[in-house]
Amino acid sequence: MSLLISFAALFASVFLLQLGLGSVVPLDALSGTELGFTAEQIGAMGSTHFLGFFIGCWWAPRLMGTVGHSRAFAAFAAAGTIGILAHMMWVDPWAWAIMRMSSGLAVAGCYTIIEAWLQSKVTNQTRGRAMGVYRVVDVTGNLGAQVMIAFLTPAAYVSYNLLALFMCAALFPLLLSTSEAPSPGPAPRLRPKLAWDKSPLGAVGVVVSGITGAAFRMVGPLYGLAVGLEANRIALFLSAYVLGGAFAQFPIGWLADKFDRRLVLIWISVGSILGCVAMVAGAQGNIVTIFLAAGFFGFTTFPIYSISTAHAHDFAEQHERVELSAAQMFLYAVGAIASPVIASALISGFGPASMFVFIALAHVLLIVFGLFRMQARPAPEARTPYVYTPRTSFLIGRLIRRRDD
Repeated sequence: MSLLISFAALFASVFLLQLGLGSVVPLDALSGTELGFTAEQIGAMGSTHFLGFFIGCWWAPRLMGTVGHSRAFAAFAAAGTIGILAHMMWVDPWAWAIMRMSSGLAVAGCYTIIEAWLQSKVTNQTRGRAMGVYRVVDVTGNLGAQVMIAFLTPAAYVSYNLLALFMCAALFPLLLSTSEAPSPGPAPRLRPKLAWDKSPLGAVGVVVSGITGAAFRMVGPLYGLAVGLEANRIALFLSAYVLGGAFAQFPIGWLADKFDRRLVLIWISVGSILGCVAMVAGAQGNIVTIFLAAGFFGFTTFPIYSISTAHAHDFAEQHERVELSAAQMFLYAVGAIASPVIASALISGFGPASMFVFIALAHVLLIVFGLFRMQARPAPEARTPYVYTPRTSFLIGRLIRRRDD
């Protein structure tokens, strides 16, 4: 209990950040549709979000070293707040794309600082419990952000102002905390090749995860509107996806610890293809089938990142963990930057089902490559335990240490 109380300020900031920054993604898609933006322009906003996220991952540790954790957190939160508030002051799709870059920057910067703070406070005895609560808070905030969309009017000042208020409120718990800020650690080198050297399949897996997650989260609201969902039901549609992913973690984690992770990754990709089929077929049915399809799609696609990272860490030494996590984050961002633009262009040119054809093809490639890698080398004798890995910052590699270390 004393551990949770000591982290209460950090967890409160995480929850409020999720409500503010997590809601702006679907709200922008719905607002853009209301204002007459094209699908390609809305997809570009999703891509610039992840471009800002990538920049923030590498700028945050350097800014922490220069001005300290609290000031750096305030700067990133302010950048995200400005990006949210400016939306209804300058209604232009390309201006919004730049504003979304500031939102992505804020996500990466704020999470990097929070996770650096957590890392300095946990011990080997408290790490598991602290990370368990952290994941619950993060997923709950994410779910709350999707639910909020049902109550936010698209393209309205009050909606964006409310999200900006959550961002401002996120400043208070961390800045007013009496807990001493940690001393900044060294920034990791960016070595994308490290991820490929340790596990080519793990590298391809995180790229496919970026393609899948970014397409659905950034362009999913457009798909929902295209298949006839009302704006207030988009919230339930996105929430079903998040809930499906949350429920998947225990059973898929158990399988990934018990069997060859490459085989689990292949079969979960088969499930992802079936999830794509379910999404297309569900759109032809009633509202319940659409929500069930979204939940199944989340169940089969959410764990791919964690399985891929766990497989790569099976071949890594303890001193390589942070740089490996950084390399995997880079590869995830590569897939996430490209995916929304491609998915939105496909929806515009070929209809809503084409987005899931695109995602299914990515998983076909992952299956083929996985089968090839199973022939290339045997499974590792010693494996690290599967853990749900949030795609928040490279510091997650320090926070989630493996039992073998």
